[in-house]
Amino acid sequence: MEDIRQNRLPPPQPLPPPPVVEDIPPYFRCPISMEVMHDPVTISTGVSFERANIEKWFFTYNKKTCPATMQIIVNFDITPNYTLKRLIVSWKMNESCSSASSSSPRPPSMEYDDVVALLKNIELSPFKASSLKKLRLLMAIDDVAAVGAKPIFVQANGFEVLVGLVTQIAICESSNFANFEACEEALGVLSQFPFSKIEKLFELLTRPEAIKSMAIVLQRGSIEGRFYAMELLQQISKKGYDYNSLSKHHAIDLFKSILELASDEIIKKASTVKMTDSSIATQCRYGTLFSSALELLIEIMESSKKCRLLLIEAGAVCIMIDLLPDSNRSKCEKILHVLKLLSDCAEGRLAMAEHIMGIATVTKKMSTSNTATKIGVKILWLICNYHPSERVLEEMMGCGTVKKLVGILNGDGRSSSTKEKAMKIMKLHGSFWRRFPCFPYEFRDYFKLIN
Repeated sequence: MEDIRQNRLPPPQPLPPPPVVEDIPPYFRCPISMEVMHDPVTISTGVSFERANIEKWFFTYNKKTCPATMQIIVNFDITPNYTLKRLIVSWKMNESCSSASSSSPRPPSMEYDDVVALLKNIELSPFKASSLKKLRLLMAIDDVAAVGAKPIFVQANGFEVLVGLVTQIAICESSNFANFEACEEALGVLSQFPFSKIEKLFELLTRPEAIKSMAIVLQRGSIEGRFYAMELLQQISKKGYDYNSLSKHHAIDLFKSILELASDEIIKKASTVKMTDSSIATQCRYGTLFSSALELLIEIMESSKKCRLLLIEAGAVCIMIDLLPDSNRSKCEKILHVLKLLSDCAEGRLAMAEHIMGIATVTKKMSTSNTATKIGVKILWLICNYHPSERVLEEMMGCGTVKKLVGILNGDGRSSSTKEKAMKIMKLHGSFWRRFPCFPYEFRDYFKLIN
């Protein structure tokens, strides 16, 4: 019995405490992987995902729904969520600081020393990119920091230093890779400042050399560099920059850069037969950049008729028509809007009328949406009113434009202004089209009534 007592099992030990789950804000996690996002992007439903995960969902698994809400997706555009990315970067920095030390927040003098040291190193060192990356991180954290680095950056003449770097690739067109990389990183820092509040930055970046540099980055830069340049140019446009102040040479160079960026999408679609996940991701980034380029073109043309003429000279009409057939709904409406603005000029209408696929392509894409129909009819009305050559009218009959116009007159759900323009076109040229045997037989009696 004594032996039994001695060999009695020891009392059960208490279980170890459960591992501490890191307190991660839920909106920092990707809804697909549930991991903290590194490159958050937002889709048309307003939900943010890790870029690689949502691109695989759409383009590898060919899903047509939002993984979080299960809504049907029509517009597959993906937009970088820079604000969320900055918040996540800031949170990570705070977590690492709190785990390494429980000391109080860094005093303002340390922030000042960091920014000034980085700017001095950027000015003096031949290896500028690493310092610029650190500076970009400091600027990103500033959105939520108690003591911000941005006021210190402004006070230390940071804008002048970085814009000087940007303009170097325009002044020295034979710039090496290091200078080009430094220019892109500098644009990344500058893109984090809102133009609406900082007049100095707007003044520096609207100088011809700075505009030319951003145009060069749009042509030859990395995807990230192009994003930064595009974001800055959009900010410049929204603040009301007068592109007429540019010389014709500088303006056409800029417009060609934006149009070449659009042409890249044609090249990538044509050259991609078998696509890996990485090539799909790259193409998706170009697609987002392409949408931004269209929005920028619209802003520029709405502000200036002279810019429309320069864009026509740069070949905008041909490029937009070439892009139109493969465009989804969102891009189709933007491209048609660009073509409508170009068609407001006599030169644009002539280019549309003379393009071998212009009328046929616009006609085909009018069925994409009500908005596309409305814009398409406006374009056709401008061409029919100002350039009604026999070749143009025959083309409209042959490619189905006339049938579509009569269908608009008979159909419901179209705006009164769209029907009115369709009616005007039919009244102007109906007698010519009615002679064709392919004129829709079922609409002949209706056609007599409107004449």
